[in-house]
Amino acid sequence: MQFVESHGAKIPIIGLGTWELRGRACSRLIEQALRLGYRHIDTAQVYENEREVGWGIHASGVPRDDIFVTTKVWTTHFAPNDLMRSTKESLMKMRLSEVDLLLLHWPSKHVPLSETLGGLARAKEFGLTQHIGLSNFTVALIEEAVRLSPAPLVCNQVEYHPFLDQTKVINACDQHHLAVVAYSPIAKGKAKSAEVLNRIAEAHGKTAAQICLRWIVQQDIAAIPRTSKVERLLENISVFDFALSDAEMNAIFAMAQPDGRLTDFGFSPQWD
Repeated sequence: MQFVESHGAKIPIIGLGTWELRGRACSRLIEQALRLGYRHIDTAQVYENEREVGWGIHASGVPRDDIFVTTKVWTTHFAPNDLMRSTKESLMKMRLSEVDLLLLHWPSKHVPLSETLGGLARAKEFGLTQHIGLSNFTVALIEEAVRLSPAPLVCNQVEYHPFLDQTKVINACDQHHLAVVAYSPIAKGKAKSAEVLNRIAEAHGKTAAQICLRWIVQQDIAAIPRTSKVERLLENISVFDFALSDAEMNAIFAMAQPDGRLTDFGFSPQWD
């Protein structure tokens, strides 16, 4: 497995996203993923599946030290004391003594960022997490967070796939030595019907989804595809036995559309 590195964090470049996975199916999928060789599991407080994620991790038999676990603090817990309390709750649900990475799930206008980042740094100081980072932060918010954070931030997790141009955010992360982690890397299944991806896939004997993931990891960006199907797990991790040419990479970059964003809410920041 390849890694992306930032401030001492080694993030496995392909992980399993768990949004919308629930109950026993969630646990079994995580157990299976870890047995197949996945070493990066991503969850969040708001997914309401941290308990099941923990079951899957423990059932897999894979040593805890070999697994990179990320969870994300929801915006209603951004006051420093609440952040600490909710992180401890997350750990209790997963039956873990710490996570590898703790992220602020979305920017919030309700608690000053300096206070939230202070709480996040304290969670690291108290050993609740090895590393801290951001999710869904824009260029301006990345600049502000890096300036205000008492401890190094290691990543920004953002929506990223061929239909969405994230050049500005990726450049800002590079500038501040933050890793980028891509969620919805297969564009919630939209990639599978894209003509460009299918044409390139045929040339490599791969699927459109694998081409999408290869395009991301070839940029030294981590990807956390979510799937509810066990048979897709192996497909999503089998992207290290081929490479895309510069022409193929550029053809995929050219797919970006102005309306390419798939995850947007009323509370979202002003996107770049």
